[in-house]
Amino acid sequence: MELDDSLARYSAAALKTSAEVIRSYSTSFGMASKVLDRRTRGHIEAVYALVRIADEIVDGAAAGAGLSTEEVRTLLDDLERDTETAMRTGYSTNLVVHAFAVTARTTGIGTDLTQPFFHSMRADITRSEHTPESFELYVYGSAEVVGLMCLRAFLVGRTVRPEENDVLSDGARHLGAAFQKINFLRDLAEDFSSLGRSYFPGISPMNFSEADKLRLLDDIDDDLRISAAALPGLPPTARRAVALAQGLFAELAMRLRRTPADELLRARIRVPNPVKVAILAKAITGRAVPELAAQERTT
Repeated sequence: MELDDSLARYSAAALKTSAEVIRSYSTSFGMASKVLDRRTRGHIEAVYALVRIADEIVDGAAAGAGLSTEEVRTLLDDLERDTETAMRTGYSTNLVVHAFAVTARTTGIGTDLTQPFFHSMRADITRSEHTPESFELYVYGSAEVVGLMCLRAFLVGRTVRPEENDVLSDGARHLGAAFQKINFLRDLAEDFSSLGRSYFPGISPMNFSEADKLRLLDDIDDDLRISAAALPGLPPTARRAVALAQGLFAELAMRLRRTPADELLRARIRVPNPVKVAILAKAITGRAVPELAAQERTT
């Protein structure tokens, strides 16, 4: 077997591994990725898998294995180092990292995006509360740069004018921010009780009010509106996938708006599967841009 063939076979196995990660951890992103063409879907799955593995080090499987804070920090540092080496060389013994490196080298993802991401993941190890400044920095690194990584995957092989790229980049950042903030709001009580962590500055389950909830959702609505404005500039399959993802989270935001603040602290709000399927159908046919939660904003 030729060396090039060996690398191609290894890379194909790595991409399959990343696809399995997204199927195992996220129905929403898994559903959205299926709308993409095969090549772009592989890139998005590779990005998601690396993000998921880093998150499992900080908040999931590593803790379940009983690792100490220092051991978690060492693993995250090792993952970042391995990722940067693979991005430079095109190879890693870690299949998820290898798949990401293939995507990064193909799409132009660089350390300007991976370093802020790992910085935010590292903040989760020791920071339990945020100031407005640290929250903005955290959301950029943990979510907005992921949106920018996905955008680079969507635009592979396409020439985009600088002013168009600015609109698309702004949309990608705001959509990533909206996703992150919605998850923070939905998981407010769980994050505080299980992780001792409060992401929104000045807000915890002990002082969470209806006014707080509505203020946070208004901010999320603004993010979703800005991201929706960028949809027409995306390639067709990417446009449908992003419309689907946006529709799913806009629906979740609407459900959070309808749910009293005190109830959010007792129950995790979800979008039922039949509703997800209906949103998927709209996105695939391009019949509608997702309605935003702002349409239900009370005055």
